[in-house]
Amino acid sequence: MDLRITTLAERPELEGPMWSMKDLWPEFMLYDPVGWANMGRIARELPQYVLVATDAQGEVVARGFSVPFRLDADGRRDLPDRGWDEVLTWAFSDLRHGREADTVSAIEITVDTSALGRGISHRMLAALRENAAGLGFKELVAPVRPNGKHREAGASIHEYAFRTRASDGLPHDPWLRVHVRAGGTIEAVAPASMTVSGSLGQWRAWTGLPFDADGPVEVPGALVPVHCDASRGYAVYVEPNVWVRHRL
Repeated sequence: MDLRITTLAERPELEGPMWSMKDLWPEFMLYDPVGWANMGRIARELPQYVLVATDAQGEVVARGFSVPFRLDADGRRDLPDRGWDEVLTWAFSDLRHGREADTVSAIEITVDTSALGRGISHRMLAALRENAAGLGFKELVAPVRPNGKHREAGASIHEYAFRTRASDGLPHDPWLRVHVRAGGTIEAVAPASMTVSGSLGQWRAWTGLPFDADGPVEVPGALVPVHCDASRGYAVYVEPNVWVRHRL
């Protein structure tokens, strides 16, 4: 597929179409408060870290978000257990305090539903690597959402993250496999990468499920069960991700 991949800084007019893409993200994932507060800020304040792909007709078919942050700092140095949420918090704290970044983290790669199955996600990952290198960074990290894990919600993420195929030794998970083929190394699990909490009414609206009994609830698209506390009227989803490091 003929693609043109540029930064949002180069083509700011694509911001509206970029947000209008149709995607397959489960609705409940839109309500992580850290993401809710910061995704728009990446586009506004760090557009050179946002990639947008257009097809031959000029239609936006993919987007890729990343953020710069300082990893070599007191209280950091290790990739955080709170993964996606933590790295977003670090990035905007560093930006506010004027700390020099030494690492870039991928945040999201999304492909429009009309363009799935054409290898675009692979190309967006390569472009995020190239963009980070072009901005002077030596590594890109990513709190990867393993896209096959939802089929095994009850499986341990600590086992799943490092599971490999007997045929070639590559990761069992398709999206982790893309990262490793691109040169990434699986480093660690981020067991609490994203947290979404809500009332039972909100969870019913997001999922169409009853959420009427205490205990774990398997939700389509969720990587682990959602904890439902029906007697207290709320449910909480704590998503694990997998840290992958790309040397550039």
